[in-house]
Amino acid sequence: MTEFNRAYRQTLLAGRLTLGLMTPAARANGAMADIDLERRIAQRADQLGFAALWTRDVPVMVPQGEEISVLDEPFLWLATLAASTQQIALGTAAAVLPLRHPLHVAKAALSLNRLSQDRFILGLGSGDREAEFAIFKQDIALRAETFRERWNMVRSALSPDAAGRAALHEATGGYDLMAPPATRIGMLVVGSARQSLQWTATHSDGWATYHRDEARQQGRIGLWQSALRERAGSEPKPFVQSLQLDLLQRADAPAEPIELGLRTGRDALVGYLDRMEDAGVSHVLLNLVRGPRPAMEVIDELGRDVLPRLQGHARAPVA
Repeated sequence: MTEFNRAYRQTLLAGRLTLGLMTPAARANGAMADIDLERRIAQRADQLGFAALWTRDVPVMVPQGEEISVLDEPFLWLATLAASTQQIALGTAAAVLPLRHPLHVAKAALSLNRLSQDRFILGLGSGDREAEFAIFKQDIALRAETFRERWNMVRSALSPDAAGRAALHEATGGYDLMAPPATRIGMLVVGSARQSLQWTATHSDGWATYHRDEARQQGRIGLWQSALRERAGSEPKPFVQSLQLDLLQRADAPAEPIELGLRTGRDALVGYLDRMEDAGVSHVLLNLVRGPRPAMEVIDELGRDVLPRLQGHARAPVA
């Protein structure tokens, strides 16, 4: 089997828990990101040794609760960050597959992976905003089936070998989208995507899901590992989780739960991340909560005082 690209290897097969950042990292609710600031944040994260920068796909400014996401097109956004960085991986978490043509998704993924020199990971989700499906004239009731069909086409289009691209060639009359990649571009299911864990274990290269309290998350990890044993022949595939993080200035401040994450000092954060690593989490995607501390200050503290403590607990790389 062709090996994965360097983004997947350094982020998800590192042999230890790695940290990534959701971007834009400093955007105010309802406002466009400050691109100069976000480029500096990306460069700093790259220098500090964060594993990945991620972004979301919100096609239309449909409010979700109190949140109004005003985001740039995700593939163009990541291309901008790619041009400002050297080593850090870039990923979608997630692109809404039922609202995008699979050949357009595949072409964007192939291009971004090439332009970033093998630093791209493709996370795909099924979407959950009814208004968006109506705007795009898609039936939200069919999104699970649509996701599976389009996933298979994207997978084929990203295949490094001709046999894997058979479905693509059947759909295009034998044509590729562009030169095939030399290595595999990892594809993650983000959220449930309205699929069973067994389907995800069979077809994806990993599963990314949300933060839960520790006992519940350990249960989800157990279900994932059972699905891998059942459907993937125990092939190791990473478990990724997001974490809303409000990092307090007091290093010894205890952790307390917030929606989909934690408010905590760095010492308790390290303890939490160590426990998640022991439970089987490969990567934690940090979404910095908007608060009184500047995002750059929080990122500097994480890079200076958290990442080195995690890197001291390296385990054998995943085969």
